[in-house]
Amino acid sequence: MRILAIGDIVGRPGRRAVGALLPELRHRHRPDLVIANGENAAHGRGITPRNVEELVQVGVDVVTSGNHVWDQKEIIPYMAASVPLLRPVNYPEGAPGQGYLVHGGALVVNLMGRTFMYNVECPFRTMDRLLTEIPNLPRVIIVDFHAEATSEKVAMGWYLDGRVSAVVGTHTHVPTADTKVLPKGTAYISDIGMSGPVCSIIGNEIQAVLTRFLTQMPGPLPVPDGPASVSAVLVEVDDATGRATNIQRVDQNEEGDR
Repeated sequence: MRILAIGDIVGRPGRRAVGALLPELRHRHRPDLVIANGENAAHGRGITPRNVEELVQVGVDVVTSGNHVWDQKEIIPYMAASVPLLRPVNYPEGAPGQGYLVHGGALVVNLMGRTFMYNVECPFRTMDRLLTEIPNLPRVIIVDFHAEATSEKVAMGWYLDGRVSAVVGTHTHVPTADTKVLPKGTAYISDIGMSGPVCSIIGNEIQAVLTRFLTQMPGPLPVPDGPASVSAVLVEVDDATGRATNIQRVDQNEEGDR
């Protein structure tokens, strides 16, 4: 099985780039499953039902999220329906929506870290429970770990090595150079990176971010227009064992390969 995992989609430029480039990426790499983190798809904060439907129409199979999932309030009632949108599975009991689903024979889990993040349930113990409680557990299991601290992400990779097919990090919007298959067969990367405007500071307008740093004053952080890129990884998994055999970066921008 081949899984294409796309990093945090930021605003209209990110959605546009995914829409323009994903058909070509699907043709070139022939993934069986496409996962994309969409929690910044709406103006850089949150996601709307329309955004979800737009991403599905261009070829995304499962949309994951993170700490900004609730920022656009219309998403809350939408998540009550059976839709291919996940929120972190370790939100406390009573949160709307679902934290995992099975698509095409693979289990996709959306998980969130706690270090420098929200006070959610322990992601490590949550995964322990999931892996023992889900009936007819598929062999192929992909975890989008939406977390701030690199140490927590690396720890999760080692904690789940041999128990899931891949742990792919999202949230920090900066791609990391640590793609690897761990010793027991789990593909790992600390952060896939961002799918959004190239001339930006992690997806936000440059001058607005610089003003915040220079003055320490709050202010809007708009998503700038302009050329955008898609950051992704392609994971290859032996679907008979659930063990990853390869992980590689798949990065492209609207003006050609990066």
